[in-house]
Amino acid sequence: MLSSRTLFRPRRLLVASGGAVVLALASMSLPRVVVPTEVQLPGSQPLEVTGLGSVGQCDNCHAGYAPAVEPGQGWRGSAMAHAARDPLFWATVAISEQDFPGAGDLCIRCHSPRGWMEGRSSPTDGSALTAVDMDGVECDVCHSMTNPDLSEHLGIQNYPYLAHDGGTPPGGFYGSGMMVLSSGGVRYGPYASSAARHPFAQSRFHRSNELCGTCHDVSNPVVGDLAHNNGAHIPLAPGQFSGVLGSPVSTKAAFRNFPFQYGIVERTFSEHAASAFATLRVNQYGTLPEELRDGAIEEAYQAALLANRGGDYADGTPRTFSCQTCHMRATVGAGAKQSNSPIHRDLPLHDLTGGNYWLPQAITWLHAQGRLGVGGNLSALQLQALQEGAARARHNLEQAASLSIDGDRLKVVNLTGHKLISGFPEGRRMWLNLVWYGSAGQVLREDGAYGAITVQHRGQSVQVETLLDLAAPQAKVYEAHYGLTQEWAQQLLALGVPGATPLAFDRGHGAVTYTLAQLGAQSPGTAHESLHFVLANTVLDDDRIPPYGFARDEAARRNALPVPATQYGNPPSGGAYRHWDELSLQPPSGAVFARVRLRYQPTSWEYVQFLELANDGSVAHLAASGRDLYDAWRATGMAAPHDMASAAWCGLRGTSEGLFLASTVAGAGEASECQKEARAGDLLRVELRATSAALQAAFGALVIQPYPSALPPVAIPGFAGLHVNDLSIAYTFPALGTAGVAISLVVPPGLAGANARFQGLVITPSAANGLYAASDAHDVIFR
Repeated sequence: MLSSRTLFRPRRLLVASGGAVVLALASMSLPRVVVPTEVQLPGSQPLEVTGLGSVGQCDNCHAGYAPAVEPGQGWRGSAMAHAARDPLFWATVAISEQDFPGAGDLCIRCHSPRGWMEGRSSPTDGSALTAVDMDGVECDVCHSMTNPDLSEHLGIQNYPYLAHDGGTPPGGFYGSGMMVLSSGGVRYGPYASSAARHPFAQSRFHRSNELCGTCHDVSNPVVGDLAHNNGAHIPLAPGQFSGVLGSPVSTKAAFRNFPFQYGIVERTFSEHAASAFATLRVNQYGTLPEELRDGAIEEAYQAALLANRGGDYADGTPRTFSCQTCHMRATVGAGAKQSNSPIHRDLPLHDLTGGNYWLPQAITWLHAQGRLGVGGNLSALQLQALQEGAARARHNLEQAASLSIDGDRLKVVNLTGHKLISGFPEGRRMWLNLVWYGSAGQVLREDGAYGAITVQHRGQSVQVETLLDLAAPQAKVYEAHYGLTQEWAQQLLALGVPGATPLAFDRGHGAVTYTLAQLGAQSPGTAHESLHFVLANTVLDDDRIPPYGFARDEAARRNALPVPATQYGNPPSGGAYRHWDELSLQPPSGAVFARVRLRYQPTSWEYVQFLELANDGSVAHLAASGRDLYDAWRATGMAAPHDMASAAWCGLRGTSEGLFLASTVAGAGEASECQKEARAGDLLRVELRATSAALQAAFGALVIQPYPSALPPVAIPGFAGLHVNDLSIAYTFPALGTAGVAISLVVPPGLAGANARFQGLVITPSAANGLYAASDAHDVIFR
């Protein structure tokens, strides 16, 4: 039944004039006051929900008493608290408004839900938003949310804006900010009892993955309804969408399908839903493969144990590896400052940490320049919280993956509950950086090199930092590339979108390299990459690493498959993708050592450049948003990559029988790395140990062979795994023993330019060759 609130919605039309929309697309000049039906979505609508409390009201009780555990301080440093201050967000909105006037409404409903709910997302360029709207995804928005499937508390959703499929029972729509909120001031949360000074109610929804899915699956309703393929791997069936510009909302794809069925943008929630973690109990942690009992998964498990329920919640409710289990990790503390507030052993940290360590830097810089605009007067407490949030994001990244090397095979393991990496695909990338060294410590080759290039930008020659060779055959970059199909380009041209619309720019000199008209003239069935968020209707490739137990059938249903789908083991129907990537290393000739790093960058030069150059200034309120982003990016280290994990490759491999050499210089460095640098006065320590009793009982030696840097030792033919050919300097032992042996020496002066090679050797008939076992060799280069 329609409520009285439904009738008072002057900013939205249930039916739009197709001709008017075509004219708007063709003019590309003004933000929309009336939101097109292509952009509207189910859920509570503007001006329907009343009584949202402010962040300041919540702070009265939930902040200022225990910064390490209180909700206030953690939230204040999160990306969610600053979602409406994000300069990348506004630069993206500017292009979206140019591409499809009114599309900004889709963006604002997630990034400033208060502003959207209270009717200030019209005009759709955000020009009506106020300072209070800049607090992003705030307390009362989340704690007023109800499950749209009608299974628990009932929020406000009126026909035709029902955020469920109408089934028996209804299946909820979770995605794209289709929030269903309640009015009346009741705050929903996970606890049955509380000492709260406001109305409250326990909510199962607030411990569910679906709560987070409300915003962390993002689908584009514009291409979902209008594009020939509905922006999906699996196009919608006839009758499940309109395909007609300006048709009634009730006929649109967003009102007839689950959000994951159309318009692929982000699929973080779906990635998790298709993984084993969606249903895996925390108390089943011990059943995970050993390589997964590490990093973020182990941290979440250890935090859950604080409740003394073996991993379940303190009230006995079963806990799975949900979004909240990892991103709102359990701690011990009170949820409010009042003396009668109960101490919870499973208090969810409200830090909501992801992996964007650069956003706090950009916001802080823009604040200092007076360029944050509305809501830009940040307090010292907010600025401090932002830096704390950046540190947490870096830590999160360091717990998200592991690297291991076995011979010439490199393995990258995903330690998260979604793809690695996940979230907004444009500008985010993860890659492997490998630096190969020769015996003198010289760099032979670098794969995945990142550094400075000189570019022409807006008539100036400037230096920016980026991946140096995007097409290098040895480079491995994990990312998703989206684009437009030729068929969709023709549709857009017919709707009046200018053929000169640039789809891509040269990253060096900024010239347009491809236009919409050129794409439209291609052969049917082809596509071209583009960073136009609101126009992209196809995933060209996606090699991000799947999570554990990533079920092929469910991933396909949710349009979350790798692209191509033959990657990561190519499982059959009913099977699951691998949660790791494995690569064959290709060392250059003469390489004896390599350092391997897994690196992540949240915002690339190529995306920053696109967002500034594609901004034609026609959306006046956002005309400077691309420049703001560009200036902030360059002034704050250009979103310098962060190292997530590291490993070392050794070309001086021994016989691989459990004999291990470790070396350190001045007590520092990775002990297993087989190439070190040392200077006069440094303490050099070399240790040899064995894992088997047979090797521990054997006679042997720790061999030291000095050599000129240009003349490394040549292996003796017939002695595989031996990398020294002079045994005259050696520390011998009658038996290695369980503790192993070690030598320490202070590097004397005068050795600069020389090298020394260390290798462990034991003589035993139990060795694979019947004579000896050898450790890897380590080179020490004296500087």
